[in-house]
Amino acid sequence: MMASFITLIISLVGLVTLGTLTSTEARAFFVFGDSLVDSGNNNFLATTARADSPPYGIDYPTRRATGRFSNGLNIPDIISEYLGAEPTLPYLSPELHGERLLVGANFASAGIGILNDTGIQFLNIIRITKQLQYFQQYQQRLSSLVGPEQTQQLVNQALVLITLGGNDFVNNYYLIPYSVRSREFSLPDYVRYIVSEYKKILAKLYELGSRRVLVTGTGPLGCVPAELAMRSRDGQCDVELQRAGDMFNGQLVQMINDLNSQLGSDVFIAANAFRMHMDFISNPRAYGFITSKIACCGQGPYNGIGLCTIASNLCPDRNIFAFWDAFHPTERANRIIVRQILTGSPDYMSPMNLSTILALDART
Repeated sequence: MMASFITLIISLVGLVTLGTLTSTEARAFFVFGDSLVDSGNNNFLATTARADSPPYGIDYPTRRATGRFSNGLNIPDIISEYLGAEPTLPYLSPELHGERLLVGANFASAGIGILNDTGIQFLNIIRITKQLQYFQQYQQRLSSLVGPEQTQQLVNQALVLITLGGNDFVNNYYLIPYSVRSREFSLPDYVRYIVSEYKKILAKLYELGSRRVLVTGTGPLGCVPAELAMRSRDGQCDVELQRAGDMFNGQLVQMINDLNSQLGSDVFIAANAFRMHMDFISNPRAYGFITSKIACCGQGPYNGIGLCTIASNLCPDRNIFAFWDAFHPTERANRIIVRQILTGSPDYMSPMNLSTILALDART
């Protein structure tokens, strides 16, 4: 029998004053977004944006590549641990049927963005509009199993994570000099545009029944090994990409506040992924890392060029590297990020962190 949310939180982070839930079932969990949270949907697609070959998954419990862009667990996996649930399966997995639907589903797909033209070079990926269509399809499938009332209750009470935005910069606006979008928009206008499009996506999630949604901003795009390799001469983060992320994240928080005000409820929770990453990027040794510039797996400067493959350089100890590949954190860095999602101050989680959400929801 699964432990309750609050019992798990007490054991993991010592929050001894939260009380307990009467139910012993973990709440459902749904995941939308890009490669930071994709748990293997792209394995089932004809696309180059895949992580289904070694050394991906080298530290995963099965020691096999699963489609996660990590050496081990990714952020949704670690959140599922805290919820006391098994990891959500990719929506395209043939194993997602029957009672496993009650756990939730992961709709994320590497390479996608807020805009449908983001990631076109990866060809067949599940764009966010399609992820939302799959969410509707999921609810129809679940309804045939447990009925419409129980389905609505499960979706309303579920936790949702959505991670979008980074690819709209690195795989769209800044992908090549004078990209279509960079000719169409100045950076401030582009940021306003994608934030307005993101608002439509979040409104659609609400329309589809989501009532607790963690929304992550972009990480420090100019500091990832791929961008250091292409743009940095001295190992310093790229100023232009950092400015873009900073601009986006500030407007994202304002948009979330506006949405919550319109809805009269704290449905959407802003997770400051930029600051979460910058903590260990700025001072890696304080977090037990020897470097936050060089990827564990890759080649070229900072191991930031090309894909992580069996022929790449591979670090022997993933626990002392902040980045696994050219763009994605190691499992250990992901755990630091999730710790802030769970217990972080308002500087990291606004208007509240996940442990507060779980405590509030346990009383209702």
